[in-house]
Amino acid sequence: MQVTWHGHSTWHVTVGETELLIDPFFDNPKTDLEPSDVDAPDYVLLTHGHADHIADAGAFSDATLVATPELVSYCEAEFGFEDAVGGMGMNLGGTVECGDAYVTMVRADHTNGIMTENDASGGMPAGFVVSNTKPTQVSDEESTTFYHAGDTSLMTEMRDVVGPYLEPDAAAVPIGDHFTMGPWQAAVAVDWLDVDYAFPQHYDTFPPIEQDPESFASEVTGTGSDAEVVALEAGEPFDIKP
Repeated sequence: MQVTWHGHSTWHVTVGETELLIDPFFDNPKTDLEPSDVDAPDYVLLTHGHADHIADAGAFSDATLVATPELVSYCEAEFGFEDAVGGMGMNLGGTVECGDAYVTMVRADHTNGIMTENDASGGMPAGFVVSNTKPTQVSDEESTTFYHAGDTSLMTEMRDVVGPYLEPDAAAVPIGDHFTMGPWQAAVAVDWLDVDYAFPQHYDTFPPIEQDPESFASEVTGTGSDAEVVALEAGEPFDIKP
């Protein structure tokens, strides 16, 4: 599995022959890319409906959309998406097969109003666990799994469900504070998740969320976690291995 960060919470994930794009938002200071510079993904995954997570979704409307039913309906009307996984989107707790990937939608503690004239609801906010094998009760040491936490605060579901049962090898966690977890809460999340690699995301995009990823790395060390904090440059691919 290969992951590439494009700034903010935008990730390109390759699983086998399948390309997934999570939360496309290229109007951020970490990247010079335009949506037209990005290879068309097979699937677009949206964690929630805030503008800094869906602003460029319409550039990829030929892909299959993976989101809550409410957000699928909005994106069909707003961006012209015609295909949604399962034909109607998915919801928290579900796992869907997306080409060579299995995508499990998990909870995120955040808000999800879409700031339009009618203030549409995007349903519940979410995170995604992306794996090359279907989650089961039997631990699979050969599988490779990436957790995109979405916009969230610290929540015990990371400790009680995502970490022990979905077993991510790597996690992208927000560290910006103000709207999501800050460095110290994100570090606790990394410790609870028991991942090998931790990627900071959702920081340095706007003044309220300016953060030094070194502070996050220091907080992770302070928890006693063995996770390696990798603050990627935008466009830098990273191979996740089991």
